[in-house]
Amino acid sequence: MVPGISGSDVGKKVSLSEMSRTITFPHSYGLGSGGCILERSVHRQGFLERLEAGEVIIGDGGMVFALEKRGYTKAGCWTPEVSVEHPEALRQIHREFLRAGATVMQAFTFYASEDKLENRGNKPAISCWQVNEAACDIAHEVAAEGDALVAGGVSQTPTYLSNKSEADVKAIFQKQLDVFVKMNVDFVIAEYFEHVQEAEWAIQVLKTSNKPVAATLCIGPEGDLHGVSAAECAIRLVRAGAQVVGVNCHFDPETSLTAIRLMKEGLESAGLKAHLMCQPLGYHTPDCNKQGFIDLPEFPFALEPRLASRWDIQHYAREAYKLGVRYIGGCCGFEAYHIRAIAEELAVERGFLPDGSAKHGSWGAGLAMHTKPWVRARAQKEYWEKLQPASGRPYSTSCSKPTAWGVTQGHKDLTQQKECTTDEQLKQLFQRQQMVS
Repeated sequence: MVPGISGSDVGKKVSLSEMSRTITFPHSYGLGSGGCILERSVHRQGFLERLEAGEVIIGDGGMVFALEKRGYTKAGCWTPEVSVEHPEALRQIHREFLRAGATVMQAFTFYASEDKLENRGNKPAISCWQVNEAACDIAHEVAAEGDALVAGGVSQTPTYLSNKSEADVKAIFQKQLDVFVKMNVDFVIAEYFEHVQEAEWAIQVLKTSNKPVAATLCIGPEGDLHGVSAAECAIRLVRAGAQVVGVNCHFDPETSLTAIRLMKEGLESAGLKAHLMCQPLGYHTPDCNKQGFIDLPEFPFALEPRLASRWDIQHYAREAYKLGVRYIGGCCGFEAYHIRAIAEELAVERGFLPDGSAKHGSWGAGLAMHTKPWVRARAQKEYWEKLQPASGRPYSTSCSKPTAWGVTQGHKDLTQQKECTTDEQLKQLFQRQQMVS
């Protein structure tokens, strides 16, 4: 958090003289007499209006992982039927992110394409339309409780991985977009694409809605899985029609910002302009290869020792802001307190704290109330900034060797099927895993 603002200052007067940086206020807040942060205005600006006004947009966190841990989505298929099966669970996750400071309620439409909902034995008991419509409805409901925007998103498809035609892939995206248009989302996102070509196709479909388009690839500094550089990826996304570009998932904050830097340089060299967006993993993954964290042996059930602290995320938020990123959020591993860390780190720039900061002291200030003196001694920024957390796992290595099978779109091993993976297919995979381990 920032000097001069604590959790108890939510909605109260703030002393500008105590702040180390010049404070500016976004469109929806004003500064009253004596430095009082005013309530949000009635006027609600749109997505691009906010970015062009210099506002920091704060995204939400990792819905898929958060809901899997709570028992509402299934690891493996990662599909979002929860919007229909357990709407109250999805509603609560959205509310936690809103309270933490998120200004976008991203409808939980990740992997909600028709082909993904019926891939590898997943039973399509709930239609593509139903899942997407329910997700948008819940996002709208929660967004209305604050000053949040609603986004609908598409992601990479089994159809593309199976080397189907451009027309086939675009038809999949169109089915989701039809729902987003009906539900009147504020903007649309093409996210979680390993190949810029498929992201281009998604953008071309999404922009027909005449809504703002954001696009993020799950790539690192080495670029996409077809060998397209990060810089060239950014150029292609913008030329396809995206107004906001960046990265999400697969890599940790530091690696993701390195990729963003390369994308920014590429856009500048090409004379193109776009807003920048970053939603990385909430894990430390310096040992990732080009494929990202899904190649780590710990994926997906043993990643907890790699979890980023709230202080790590404050550092990420500051570095992202310095780089020029104005849409800052998180993906897998990001919980509500991580999003709150972003909002608190950028409280001066945004002019206010989120509601969730009412129960969170600046840099552990609340620990001053603890009964034990050695814990009270930790109620300071210096302690938490200097701490190098231990994993608590004796004899474990700090890094892992990623699995590297070397296959991507177009390879026979990535051809998808509606039928469940057979026992014989699994046996072959187990044997191959032993050979490459």
